[in-house]
Amino acid sequence: MNVRTRIAPSPTGFLHLGTARTALYSWAYARHFGGQFVLRIEDTDVQRSTQESVDQILDAMKWLGLEYDEGPFYQTQRLERYHAVIEQMLAEGTAYRCYCTPEELDAMREEQRARGEKTRYDGRWRPEPGKVLPPVPEGVKPVVRFRNPPQGMVAWDDLVKGPIMISNTEIDDLIILRPDGMPTYNFAVVIDDWDMKITHVFRGDEHINNTPWQINIFRALGAPLPRFGHCPIILGEDGLKLSKRRGAVSVTAYQEAGYLPEAMLNYLARLGWSHGDEELFLRDQMVRWFDGSHLAKSPAQWDPAKLAWVNAHYMKAADDARLAGLVQQQLASRGVAVGDLDQLTHAAALFKDRCTTVVELADWAEMLYVPITPRDEDLQAHVGEAVKPAIRALRERFETLEWDKATIAAAMKQALGEFGLKMPQLAPALRVLVCGRPQTPSIDAVLALFDRKIVIERLQST
Repeated sequence: MNVRTRIAPSPTGFLHLGTARTALYSWAYARHFGGQFVLRIEDTDVQRSTQESVDQILDAMKWLGLEYDEGPFYQTQRLERYHAVIEQMLAEGTAYRCYCTPEELDAMREEQRARGEKTRYDGRWRPEPGKVLPPVPEGVKPVVRFRNPPQGMVAWDDLVKGPIMISNTEIDDLIILRPDGMPTYNFAVVIDDWDMKITHVFRGDEHINNTPWQINIFRALGAPLPRFGHCPIILGEDGLKLSKRRGAVSVTAYQEAGYLPEAMLNYLARLGWSHGDEELFLRDQMVRWFDGSHLAKSPAQWDPAKLAWVNAHYMKAADDARLAGLVQQQLASRGVAVGDLDQLTHAAALFKDRCTTVVELADWAEMLYVPITPRDEDLQAHVGEAVKPAIRALRERFETLEWDKATIAAAMKQALGEFGLKMPQLAPALRVLVCGRPQTPSIDAVLALFDRKIVIERLQST
């Protein structure tokens, strides 16, 4: 079998974390088996779909590195195909037109509720041998309904949940075409998966109730069934479902917040899948391991602290020049222009071990380019009268010495001996005056990052 998977987001909002995880699993499964990964945009909800959402979905996929082999395909560009299949089904008797008005459907449901029954379409326009249908009302645009089998079971062996079985008596005759000519989700997704030869479908387990309808439509069309895998939902920190409508933020928001794509992929992968006890792994390793097994059957909890830990790991391992470019973008968004990437690269090397995100790294690097204002309490605690003479002497020596870490360190050592100080007295004072904070990495290495003139200027206050 040539494995073909897909991801099919709806552009009615951003690409949220659950869809990103599903995309990752679909992508990794296709890559593991040497197959193809397809991107489809399900934009038949014309009222709510936007180009902005489409662009955000494409940007998020690109940032995550989930390259698709085919697409993006847009459902609104396939309406002719859907209509052709509808006409075929009407001719074959697997679908029929229903002229119920919204008011009639509401009354039908109210009567069923009054009798204590499950609300469902009662089949009044469903053709049956010997049945006399109501007269076609004037001025009512019909919907088209799928003629669902009235008896039997729908069963499939889910890639995640295992065997699932649902009785056809639990589902009714689904609307597959609206009065405005737009296909409904459960119909369009079947035609798309059929035409695109999709073999494996990974998606959230909220779709389990849709699957029986889709399987029955596949069978009515004589189309091959894909394998389904329904992944449990992701829970937020409050234990409730994380979704576009409740508390979730977009994938690209994490990019803006300074997370690395390899960290996001690693973390998303572990929210519902495992390979032994491996917590940290690269994308290529996941491709080698991801064969569809070891997918969790229970919901996963979103843990920002765990994501930060994973990201910190990848920050430490990241190339310094790459981090410098990302920090440059962050600073540019703050209105801080950086021309010398060599300086920023050295700063990334020095500060990245203290950071969990690129935003934190930019917070450190920003002091190299914009004025700082030390806090009064830091000045009082660390820049006392005993240390000021040493700082003034250092300021004068800094004007002429070779500007590198070793020479700066030697000058500081000389000042310690000359003024009878200890490093825990001198170093915090220099940090507060030059960096605006009392803790930094080795102060000689930090000062060497700065332009000499800036250091001398910031020491003038003593």
